[in-house]
Amino acid sequence: MSRSTLNFVAGVIRRHRALIRSLWRWLNPGRQALLVLVHLRKGETFAEVATGFGIGVATAWRYVREALALLAGRSPGLDRRYVRPSAPYTLSWCWTAPPSSRSTGWRPEVAGLIALADNGYVGAGQQVLVPYRGKNKPASWNSANSAHAKLRGPGERANAILKTWRILRKLRCCPLRSGQLVKAIFVLQARIAG
Repeated sequence: MSRSTLNFVAGVIRRHRALIRSLWRWLNPGRQALLVLVHLRKGETFAEVATGFGIGVATAWRYVREALALLAGRSPGLDRRYVRPSAPYTLSWCWTAPPSSRSTGWRPEVAGLIALADNGYVGAGQQVLVPYRGKNKPASWNSANSAHAKLRGPGERANAILKTWRILRKLRCCPLRSGQLVKAIFVLQARIAG
């Protein structure tokens, strides 16, 4: 993790503390930022980071939750997404589907979107496009599958980039919090890549 990323997170926390007129905390903004980044990048539990920073588990949980909310609040909406001229950077916007979208029948048309998905989403609705399945497919189906894979590629690359943050490999939080977590990491990843 770079010093500039640490300073960025510490600055966000410092400004927030000044805004709410927080008088005293166990950790200064720099140490809180380091705690949050360790938790996100390495995927350590709250008990592990609390022990490492000499604070209680509940305090570690509050510090991480506070920083995630601050960072996720900086995530752009679709109307003001990050635009990068360089092709390797595939993250430009972050929107999260409701938890358990496969089982709850999530519909992208609610958001006015068409989703490109893998075969796990067969039957999810007309707005969810999946590749054709089966052997001995007609050439047109193979061509369509190739185009589908090419369009899904940047999204798959973005998922791979996000999974470099170990916290996203195995979520230990409430599924309703996962969107905020991804948005916060998105802001940090955009900062690192920029």
